[in-house]
Amino acid sequence: MAIRAARGYRTMSYEAACVLVGSIPWDIEASALASLFYWREEALARGLRPAPREIEVRRSELCQRAIDEWALRLEQPSFGVRTVEAVRPVLSQWLARQHGLLTFRLTQVLSGHGCFGGYLCRIARREPSAVCHHCDDCADEDAQHTLEGCPAWAEERAELCAVVGDDLSLPTVVKAMVESETSWNAVQAFAEQVMLSKEAAERERENTTDLAIRRRRTGRRRRAYGLHLQPPQ
Repeated sequence: MAIRAARGYRTMSYEAACVLVGSIPWDIEASALASLFYWREEALARGLRPAPREIEVRRSELCQRAIDEWALRLEQPSFGVRTVEAVRPVLSQWLARQHGLLTFRLTQVLSGHGCFGGYLCRIARREPSAVCHHCDDCADEDAQHTLEGCPAWAEERAELCAVVGDDLSLPTVVKAMVESETSWNAVQAFAEQVMLSKEAAERERENTTDLAIRRRRTGRRRRAYGLHLQPPQ
């Protein structure tokens, strides 16, 4: 459900998807709700009836405690490390922000799961190599190369840097997105423009290639093809 809410690929990790959509893991949230329930039951057993204001204060305290516990757990993520490490330093602000929506293409840039050579080669198994198809400088393209280094997107990157600054490391970009709606919109605009162009180029490769690995597969054909793939190392 977190992946659906993030509008991401199904290959995203649990940790990354929950962080992006701000969904506290259910076991932590359940523990906080149980603590609130037992606190109220104990008060009633003593003949006390907590006022709505007291309940709200207690709820807020438990919510913050849950976020702190989640942040502690995120110090050692199993997967989605790039995304988790970018959001974790500003986790509370990320959860409390009043602006910014995730889109399909923005999530690709933030998660690294999308139209990137490395992902298409090693995870999606749609490319024979991980090279960047838009420049000659990268033999193993990832989301950070697209965001920070690929010369093909220099114009779009210049517009982004004019808003968020020259440091395009993901933690810095995420911090800027949290602090300013203008920065969020600038990153989203970059993602929409660049990823749309990259997706169009991928469709073109699918339609003009003789390589079976690049041909578009759906339904039964896709599942049959998947049986012949070796598991990722």
